[in-house]
Amino acid sequence: MATIQDRMIRAAKLDTELYEEVEADRDATGQAMAVVALSAVAAGIGLGNGGLLGIVGVTIAALVGWFVWAFLTYVIGTRLLPEPQTKADYGELLRTLGFSSAPGLIRVLGIIPGLGAFVFLVAGVWMLVAMVIAVRQALDYTSTLRAVGVCLIGWSVQAVILVLFTQ
Repeated sequence: MATIQDRMIRAAKLDTELYEEVEADRDATGQAMAVVALSAVAAGIGLGNGGLLGIVGVTIAALVGWFVWAFLTYVIGTRLLPEPQTKADYGELLRTLGFSSAPGLIRVLGIIPGLGAFVFLVAGVWMLVAMVIAVRQALDYTSTLRAVGVCLIGWSVQAVILVLFTQ
């Protein structure tokens, strides 16, 4: 069995085989949750404000966002934009999207004065690329462009939901 550290490194390296592996491994859901939580803790530390309470808040928000994001991606990818061979369940999206958070661990470096914005930008782009790969693999897409479309639609829907709930 692959260790979480090995899987996180492979996820950050954008290893498509890793995403196929965790998609199929139902026991990897806990690992995926741990990756999301670790990435959120790294972000909380990298932001450098809010203390322990801020880190806990960021972590809870990240976990809730992960569940919502996986559900939106599942619905959009399997109902609105499926390819003929698309077969997926919610758990597969949870696992692959959870591991796509692995590059977010570098956000801990944001605590270094003068590097914060740059580190968060690099981490955000890297995580976005990993997310597209995770979606493509979990939904068995042959088209990366379709995976990008699913992510864009999902991001838009989630943004609207956030605006409605924060008003």
